[in-house]
Amino acid sequence: MYVEMGCLAIALVSFTVIFISIIWQICRILFWRPYVVTKCFRKQGIRGPPYSLLSGSLHEIERLKNAARGRVLETSSNDIIQRVVPHYHRWSLDYGDTFLYWFGTQPRICISDPELAKHILSNKFGCFIKPMTRPLLEKMAGRGLGLVNGADWVKHRRITSPAFTSGKLKVMMKRMTECTLSMLHEWKNQSFVAHNQCKMIEVNGEFRKLTADIIAQTAFGTSYVQGREVFEAQRELRQCCRASIADILIPWSLYLPTPENLGIWKTERRLNKALRSIIESRLNSQVSRSSDSVHGDDLLGLMIGESEAAKTKPGLKLSMNEIIEECKMFFFAGQDTTSTLLSWTVFLLSSHQEWQDRLRQEVLKECGMGIPDSDMLAKLKLVNMVLLEVLRLYSPVITTFRKASKDIKFGDLIIPRDTCISIPVVKIHRMEKYWGEDANEFNPLRFSNGVSEAAKHPNALIAFGMGPRACIGKNLQCWRQK
Repeated sequence: MYVEMGCLAIALVSFTVIFISIIWQICRILFWRPYVVTKCFRKQGIRGPPYSLLSGSLHEIERLKNAARGRVLETSSNDIIQRVVPHYHRWSLDYGDTFLYWFGTQPRICISDPELAKHILSNKFGCFIKPMTRPLLEKMAGRGLGLVNGADWVKHRRITSPAFTSGKLKVMMKRMTECTLSMLHEWKNQSFVAHNQCKMIEVNGEFRKLTADIIAQTAFGTSYVQGREVFEAQRELRQCCRASIADILIPWSLYLPTPENLGIWKTERRLNKALRSIIESRLNSQVSRSSDSVHGDDLLGLMIGESEAAKTKPGLKLSMNEIIEECKMFFFAGQDTTSTLLSWTVFLLSSHQEWQDRLRQEVLKECGMGIPDSDMLAKLKLVNMVLLEVLRLYSPVITTFRKASKDIKFGDLIIPRDTCISIPVVKIHRMEKYWGEDANEFNPLRFSNGVSEAAKHPNALIAFGMGPRACIGKNLQCWRQK
């Protein structure tokens, strides 16, 4: 009996300790940390919207975004900040370019200074890491190179970087050209069928199909039709992400068998099954002898080959699940970004006929009527200037995030541990103090002397990031655009 009472007492004490620990963690996250972080930044003269229990600033963000959806922009205006990130615009006016806000219970400090952004993004000592993303976003985009940290990032980077050398990109260019020619032939056929009538083509949708076809062939060695299951599954998950971006994140809520979660789980299984089938098909297939790699010379083949070559190096081999996650990341980062930029490029060129004429003349001069190769593309200076200006005005990356892994001091600025740093790319790209009075105007000539001379600060263009975690596919995306 005494033994039973002793065990009961131990269990009761253990339960009490665990319960008190949980209550303390909840109080620390919901009450103590908001108070301490707000006080720390207030001492430095940094203010922001007030913290609300659980939601932080999410309700205010949603209210401002709902109001912005009713705003109609002039077709000649490139000032999209009030439409895309209305909360940044509002809070910048109220609190200055540096302010504190709360994404739920997560503190975020917005920094619009390119010099500070450079130090944060270029840090090589692990002081600023990628913050944890929402589980749903991770299901869609994959936990690949863009999201992992520490030793995992080193492993993924070493294995994937050989796939982006100039030699490999030249091999991929042939596939890019074939996909583009196929799209243009389809446009000609549609025009022929329409006879003398006007034929309207929705270019944004066409560019999405084109970039999906390119990424399917360069990443998976398949066509758009064969990879359609992957594309559609990620598109469905993306819609779920957009619908829940401003929702309060409740821990473990994604593991509850609600109708919405059941649909997400089903789509995720479909996505993983489609990617696994493509990878296993590659492992079991015979690749042409003309290929430099046993498994092919596209991204998937190179990734599998590099992973197998790393078997002799402990910890460097990618598992099947890790390769699937990387494939998700390649598709997510490569398809929508390029198609969006192409759509905005066509829009801006149609609005500025003089630049359309100048680009046509340059292309005819350097490439003639033939199919351009990599050497020809390198000579298209005006084309490059236009693409950089489009990238500045309509960067696919709206905001870049990092998290302080420890207390950090930058000059007079102290950033507490676990604070998320928000770098508003779209805002920095339009700040008049760096880009001049025509910051919201389409002016490719600003890049005539290169990126570093285009603005009053050499790092004012940060669409591809910078430092060790700069976009690994930057050159691939630039070639696809051209």
